[in-house]
Amino acid sequence: MSLVMEDKRPRTRVRERAEEQSADLGAQQQAAIRSLANDLHRLNQAVMKAVEEGLSVELVRSSRHHSGNGCWGDLLVPVILRTER
Repeated sequence: MSLVMEDKRPRTRVRERAEEQSADLGAQQQAAIRSLANDLHRLNQAVMKAVEEGLSVELVRSSRHHSGNGCWGDLLVPVILRTER
């Protein structure tokens, strides 16, 4: 992929947002947030690549994971639509 295409991609600021929100968390929580931010960054890159290949991608919550201590997180599945070329 060319540098020109890289410049046109949206900046999601996933890592920066994660760092801002985790500043007052414990070390293990910060590590979990960094891991999540890295994976979300890769997911965003994969979504953009799929879109560039002629697919529409929607991420939909499939369920919610609960820890039992009041914490929860949304689990996602992709809905893919192919465009005719």
